Amino acid sequence: MSGSEADGTSEGEEGRRASEGSGRQADRGTDGTERGQDDRRTRVTVLVALAANLVIAVAKAVGGLLAASPALLSEAAHSVADSMNEVFLLAALRRSRRPADRRHPFGYGKERFFWSLLAAVGIFVMGGCFSFFQGVEALRNGAEEKLGGYVAGLVVLGVALLAEGASLVRALYQVRRQGGGMEGLRDPALRTVIAEDGTAVLGVTLAMAGMALHMVTGQVVWEASASLAIGALLVYVAYRLGREARDQLIGEAADPESSGRIRALLDAQPEIDSVEALFTMKMGLDSLLVAARIDLVPGMDSERVEEVAVRIKRSIASTVPDADQIFLDVTDRPAEEARESPAATGERGGA
Repeated sequence: MSGSEADGTSEGEEGRRASEGSGRQADRGTDGTERGQDDRRTRVTVLVALAANLVIAVAKAVGGLLAASPALLSEAAHSVADSMNEVFLLAALRRSRRPADRRHPFGYGKERFFWSLLAAVGIFVMGGCFSFFQGVEALRNGAEEKLGGYVAGLVVLGVALLAEGASLVRALYQVRRQGGGMEGLRDPALRTVIAEDGTAVLGVTLAMAGMALHMVTGQVVWEASASLAIGALLVYVAYRLGREARDQLIGEAADPESSGRIRALLDAQPEIDSVEALFTMKMGLDSLLVAARIDLVPGMDSERVEEVAVRIKRSIASTVPDADQIFLDVTDRPAEEARESPAATGERGGA
């Protein structure tokens, strides 16, 4: 091949790649705008929750000290933990949208999952563990009864219930606007806010019940039990949030529906003889890596293979808009050998 022919091939390849990138960017433009609007709404939701939790944490702490109430102090710790978590979530919203660079060529989408994991740890340590401590201490040492302080504490909890309920309604409204169900809850930041607010509403209810029963019976065991129940609730929520963030951080596959659509598209291509393996991994909230090992029909030259690969990538990006990193590995291995490989059989995560 002459030098001019090589240069022409290089320029043609660069042109096709540029065209592919422009087409994909155009296809994803509307989706990116919608995601930006969702991020702004999520940021407002997180800020509302942060403001509510900061005010409520101070009120609960003052009321808990006045009433010497372990349940109310547990709820104060719960609100402090939630406030710290909202700061983590705001960091996640900002940092996860940074563009890809040389050090992180796949972008910073997983920052969202990392900060959500920190939020789960905060709920466990600052909320759950402190609530258990308060409950155990109340059972061991009892608690001084101050009727006036307890009345003030119940008033504080009533106000907190209204504030937490309003924040929860705001978050649920956003979930509904984003499609409802699991589609509306795919954002870990929004999912964490809903878990925190829902837990807060239930926790305040438990604290109010414990304080009221303590006042009526004079038995601190009721309030200590409420504090222990709040601790158990927070530990459970932290475990669930932490497990979801862990799965996403270590590399979670695309949902079965998206994977099925990609495989069906590949199987439908006349140039593909067989799909030996399909791998997917979520790289962020709206970023998906797709890698497929395919066996093409015999008799295709290199230029035809390249054209087919570009067309298939565009089709995948159009079918699954989140698929912004697509890699096709063309193999000519015998079918029997391919079917027996760990990737094809799924022993190492293949499909």
